[in-house]
Amino acid sequence: MCCNTLLLVVSFSQAEEIVCRRLGDPEKPQLLKDGDVIVGGIFAFHSSWKERKDTYMHKPLPLQCTSLNFRGFQYAQAMLFAIEEINNSTDLLPGISLGYKIYDDCGSIARGVTVTLTLANGNEIVSALSEAPCTRPVQVQAIVGETSSSPCMAISTVIGPFHIPLISHFATCACLSDKTKYPSFLRTIPSDYYQSRALAQLVKHFGWTWVGSIRTNDDYGNNGMATFTETAKQLGICQEYSVSFFRTDPPDKIQKIIDIIKASTSKVIVAFLNHMDMDVLIHELSKHNLTGYQWVGSEGWISDSQIAAMDRHHIMDGAIGLAIPKVHVSGMREFILDSKSSTGNQRECTGDEDLSEVQNSFTDMSLMPIFYNVYKGVYAVAHALHNILSCNKTCNNTILQHIRKIHFKTKEGDEVYFNEYGDPAAKYEIINWQPTENGIVDFVTVGLYDASLPADKQLTLQNKSLIWAQNSQQVPVSVCSEKCLPGTRKVLQKGKPICCYDCLRCAEGEISNITDSITCLRCDSEFWSNERRDACVKKEAEFLSYEEIMGALLTAASLFGTCLTAFVAFIFFRHRQTPIVRANNSELSFLLLFSLTLCFLCSLTFIGRPSEWSCMLRHTAFGITFVLCISCVLGKTIVVLMAFRATLPGSNLMKWFGPAQQKLSVLGFTFIQVIICILWLSISPPFPFKNFKEFKDKIILECHLGSPVGFWAVLGYIGLLAILCFILAFLARKLPDNFNEAKFITFSMLIFCAVWITFIPAYVSSPGKFSVAVEIFAILASSFGLLICIFIPKCYIILLKPEKNTKKNMMGKGAPKPS
Repeated sequence: MCCNTLLLVVSFSQAEEIVCRRLGDPEKPQLLKDGDVIVGGIFAFHSSWKERKDTYMHKPLPLQCTSLNFRGFQYAQAMLFAIEEINNSTDLLPGISLGYKIYDDCGSIARGVTVTLTLANGNEIVSALSEAPCTRPVQVQAIVGETSSSPCMAISTVIGPFHIPLISHFATCACLSDKTKYPSFLRTIPSDYYQSRALAQLVKHFGWTWVGSIRTNDDYGNNGMATFTETAKQLGICQEYSVSFFRTDPPDKIQKIIDIIKASTSKVIVAFLNHMDMDVLIHELSKHNLTGYQWVGSEGWISDSQIAAMDRHHIMDGAIGLAIPKVHVSGMREFILDSKSSTGNQRECTGDEDLSEVQNSFTDMSLMPIFYNVYKGVYAVAHALHNILSCNKTCNNTILQHIRKIHFKTKEGDEVYFNEYGDPAAKYEIINWQPTENGIVDFVTVGLYDASLPADKQLTLQNKSLIWAQNSQQVPVSVCSEKCLPGTRKVLQKGKPICCYDCLRCAEGEISNITDSITCLRCDSEFWSNERRDACVKKEAEFLSYEEIMGALLTAASLFGTCLTAFVAFIFFRHRQTPIVRANNSELSFLLLFSLTLCFLCSLTFIGRPSEWSCMLRHTAFGITFVLCISCVLGKTIVVLMAFRATLPGSNLMKWFGPAQQKLSVLGFTFIQVIICILWLSISPPFPFKNFKEFKDKIILECHLGSPVGFWAVLGYIGLLAILCFILAFLARKLPDNFNEAKFITFSMLIFCAVWITFIPAYVSSPGKFSVAVEIFAILASSFGLLICIFIPKCYIILLKPEKNTKKNMMGKGAPKPS
């Protein structure tokens, strides 16, 4: 409204009659045809323009377009072909002729907006004498074009409030799907939302995790690359560099991009460029002969034969990328080539040349899929107009609403419709640049991408041989760091992307059994890592066995002690009537020899794999047999002490400690230990236990004490009896007797106590099976000490000094006489 007011004020100052005219110079269409309904077209007949600096002191000069772009003419011809077909149809818009106004915007956003306003309002000067000044009908019903995303964004922003549809054939920016910003925009080419993700999946499929990227510095390139970057991160792909440029940038900026590529280590370059920017880039790459890089391209240039023809240095050989699926439109090729040249130099062109005999970018039909998109856009407008004319008065007459709902099939059998975002279904071909013998690049379809399929089936590659950079048959490798093999894990390098890492070997007890593992898994408690750290193997179970040297030696010592004890018992039995045997209570001696035999044998229960019964047996058998042994020694000590006290006048001690009392004392002392063992076994008995803490790579099979109190009570009771026996033997050591047994008992108890006192720290500090060996050694050492100190001197006399084995010699002269 404020714009209309401004126009009115200006008009009043210049004339009395109020007139309406468009500000700026009038714009004339490059192609024009009248009709009942006019369809607008905006294409880039030129690919660039000369930069200018406005001083704002004078009226800006018109934009000077440069670099003729035959692609734009081809798109316009495709639009004319569709309009001519529709006008000749008796089924679609019968009796209605379509006209057109087609403008060249040179790919410029500013010029695109200018010609859009011209299409919407017209150039005519109109008198405004009505109550609504400067109000007129829309001049075109719809606009087909533009080729690039950035101009489409600007154009759609301008015409959106007027509900004029803009149908693009090649603008792919995902941002244009936002219907809140661009409500009247539709397109017949898929959104880059799908293409960018498809490119990332393609890169991931070939294992390229370290890539560089180049994009057009406009909405197409920036938005497309942003989506690619986001998807690539999710797939574990890193970008070494990401640079942008526009075809009108100064040469030094493009040179910086060349320098970045030269300094990079990645061998794969993702190029999200349109064909006009690719023209500029290939020219610069050719100057520096930058070959050996694997190019991954967007649909903007990958299927453009003009780009391939420019690549004379074979820089792009083996390129792979996404293209709009190939299609054949009957009659379109002939229509375009049947056009007569009228824009050439008169010295060279007459206007009657046959273009089918000319070889240039205009006669190249490699972009037929894009021409087909223009064709479908025009038909979408025609079907929407047909629906409007066919419906009743209650029908919504807004063409934008009808065009969103259209669903029809072309003569080639392809369905045309738009989703809620104004986009068609996303389907791409994966093509590979394969050079032929004559130097022409063949665009070979090697796969498909269909976004309508499930995620794991969207990308499919056919079993065709692909050509890679420099005509290689091998898939290029582009990684920042080589894969980490099983047995290692990835550790990120400081300050670098996640694709740059070092491979560290897993720690002991940890494994990784997959490639590029980020963590090492700890093995279960009963397993340990192998040497390669890629598998968990069962830990070696360690226990004191009969097969190993230490176990065999201890077994031999135990059996030797048993045999020696049996031999001593045999000697004593053979000489049981001799004074030396009878003088020292033969019954207690035989009982002591029996208990010593059990002591030697009980050490065997400590050898072998621990079981529930062996664990309970070894400690209780040890405790009871040793108490039995010490009780016998204690009984013998008391007998010696009592015997000599009984020789004193008036002494009656032996009456109170005769053979029966001696036996009862041994039984009583042993019974106490039996009670302790029963309580221990009933409350918290020993049990087999797997010790994982002692060694990392071994399982120590041992007997857990269950109740430590029970174990130390058993051991403490043995110690108490041993100390008591030692004290009594020590008191009786100087009694007058040529063969005073108390002296030998004292020595044996001294050895016994010394062994078990040193046993405690050695047992506690010894690891694994060695603690068992220490306990066996203590049992054997103390048993041998008792056997040797008490019985060997007697055996010596019995066997080697029989003359001393007399009663007189036993009493000796130093024996006290009764008073």
